[in-house]
Amino acid sequence: MSGSEVRDPAAEEGLARRLDRPMGVLGLVFVLVVLAQSLASEPWLVTTLTVLGWLFWAVFVAEFVFRAVRARDRRAFWRRNWWQVLFLALPFLRFARALTLLRAARVGGVVSAAVRGSRSAGRLLTGRIGWLGAVTGVVVLAASQLLCVLGAYGSYGEALHDTALATVTGAELSAGGGFARALEVVLAVYSVAVFATLAGALGAYFLDGRSRDGSAVP
Repeated sequence: MSGSEVRDPAAEEGLARRLDRPMGVLGLVFVLVVLAQSLASEPWLVTTLTVLGWLFWAVFVAEFVFRAVRARDRRAFWRRNWWQVLFLALPFLRFARALTLLRAARVGGVVSAAVRGSRSAGRLLTGRIGWLGAVTGVVVLAASQLLCVLGAYGSYGEALHDTALATVTGAELSAGGGFARALEVVLAVYSVAVFATLAGALGAYFLDGRSRDGSAVP
């Protein structure tokens, strides 16, 4: 093997780390593109957003393949990341003719965008509060889209309003149906986790401030 063909693991890992920030930004933008696809009605806008969404998805697939090929321990990589293949494959169901598969493709696209957006927030934001705010925004957008895709709400504005309240305060969703009731429970649990995290972060902030001032910390 020639010198030019020798792999440099350190350089490859450095390149992978440098990809984290731009891919994180792209992941958050992708969440908004998927949302816009659900709301768009003009044919030219629908086409533009669809093409843009597929371009983004091609980039995500290329990044995943790059990381898989360049991983130092490929077995460990696949043990940690096998589930991502499912989310990368779900949007391709939209090429199916069956109505149930088309709906599954739309649901899969929303869930995939939410997962990608949450991971992107983790890449971009190191602060706990900033990360929690970004993830909460992704949860609200994804949950409201799912409610519209599955027909629980006729208006996206109403779905967004109810979902935001349920996510932040644990309020009940006004929509009926099994999915809405199950999602209502999930969002209520998430709202408790949000307040617990905020309480912990604020407590740590004030305790740290007292420590720096030389005060006694109980």
